[in-house]
Amino acid sequence: MLSDTMAKAINEQINKEMYSGYLYMAMSANSTDMGLDGFAKWFMVQYHEEMFHAMKMYEYLADQGAKVVLETIEKPRDTWKTPMEMVKETYEHEQTVTASIHNLMLLAKEENDFASMAFLEWYVTEQVEEEKSAQDIINRLKLAGEGPGLFMIDKELGSRSLSVPSDFSAGLGGEE
Repeated sequence: MLSDTMAKAINEQINKEMYSGYLYMAMSANSTDMGLDGFAKWFMVQYHEEMFHAMKMYEYLADQGAKVVLETIEKPRDTWKTPMEMVKETYEHEQTVTASIHNLMLLAKEENDFASMAFLEWYVTEQVEEEKSAQDIINRLKLAGEGPGLFMIDKELGSRSLSVPSDFSAGLGGEE
């Protein structure tokens, strides 16, 4: 059973994950407005991944007999001037999420909550991937500039496919 402190912290992280999804949805819309459909798709896949992250935590709380408490999701900004600006914000945002996950892990260690430590290990590893992915795009954008290389990157990002479930009506397992 989770402590009230851990349950509250995980509920707060659910909100942060949902905000992340909301932020990436806004970036997807902004990319569409810029005519960058590949970026739009990449950010929409990010949206779905963040919803998956939130749902994993939702189910973990429920499995541990803790109450899920959903709070208001902050409104993200909705306009960026360049793809580089969006991806740099993505990288900085993921660093913030990483710090939050690390704080959850520290709390689990303080409480000797081995179940939560094991559960959170997945997120620790996931955040390494999230930061690397954004940094890789930043590096490519620096090399490409805003000319034809940008359109090559846009095309590449458009080939990204969703690798997590997006229908949670039956839980993360899919069918019941």
